[in-house]
Amino acid sequence: MLHTSLNTGRLLAVSDIHGHAGGLLQLLDTAEYNPASDRLILVGDYIDEDPPSWETLHLIRKLTEEGALAVPGNMELRLSAHFIDRAPGASGSLELREWLQGLPPYIEADGYLFVHAGFRPDMPLAGQTLQDMTEIREDFWGAQPPAYAGKGIIFGHTPTFKIGAKAGEVWRKPGLTGIDTGAKHNCRLTLLDVHNSVAYSCSTEETRQHYRDFKVENLKGC
Repeated sequence: MLHTSLNTGRLLAVSDIHGHAGGLLQLLDTAEYNPASDRLILVGDYIDEDPPSWETLHLIRKLTEEGALAVPGNMELRLSAHFIDRAPGASGSLELREWLQGLPPYIEADGYLFVHAGFRPDMPLAGQTLQDMTEIREDFWGAQPPAYAGKGIIFGHTPTFKIGAKAGEVWRKPGLTGIDTGAKHNCRLTLLDVHNSVAYSCSTEETRQHYRDFKVENLKGC
């Protein structure tokens, strides 16, 4: 676990990018992300299926070097175990593996817990497994949220349209916020301004280069 306190700026989060590096960069630009004052939390599944999306993975690493924080998704764990040696530039593959393996399983920031998939509700944080935190689904979001000192939980992994939200929309219930808005499924990629309840999103339909249909939505009252 990584704990960070925030004093200024916004708390931004994005998950399940699945190779859409260009879309992420454009969303960060639209949101006027400033790494000097904002805190960006990256919530896993940065790459797509084999062959991995190396450009996106290198972008995520660059963002962390500039101050962002990241947790691994199930895709990164799979990559680290099986595919990392295929990375372009063999000299950097070990370094990339070590970086992935050094990512914390979840992040605590400003009253929130950020995790890729979720937590097992009947277990304390100290008893959670990496497998659950990167793979759990309905046993987490379909249950009563765990009351981890009153902290909200922001997660990805399960596309929100499979939970009950409209395709491409953030899913929320008391204590939980799902932000995998289906980039992998030709829906949308979303960057969430957590405290201001603002969602920046773009369509990922049939593209990895020319993103369109950018939206800025105020989620307060939704």
